Amino acid sequence: MDLGMQAAAGELFKALSDPTRRAIFECIARDGEQTVHSLTARAGVSQPAVSKHLAVLKLARLVRDRREGRETHYSAQPRALVPLIDWMSHYGVFWRDRFDRLEDLLNKMEK
Repeated sequence: MDLGMQAAAGELFKALSDPTRRAIFECIARDGEQTVHSLTARAGVSQPAVSKHLAVLKLARLVRDRREGRETHYSAQPRALVPLIDWMSHYGVFWRDRFDRLEDLLNKMEK
């Protein structure tokens, strides 16, 4: 896995590490485009806090904003999760290999 992919995955992990931010992203991804006002009503935190979380998500390219009059609408950008999915696939192979080796060792020890 190259360093650029690791850096991108790191940014995604950082952006999604906060449970409130993760819930906001999941809400937008699940329910479609949302305004800051509608997200604030659901998030259980203040509007400035929601705006800060959205700024982090936007910086990580997980959401995109669109102005319409006085409101800003946010939509999820699920393709931004690709580096995270690639990272998980890479380490999934790594751990499967390790468990296969452990299984082989345990089988040899049983004999």
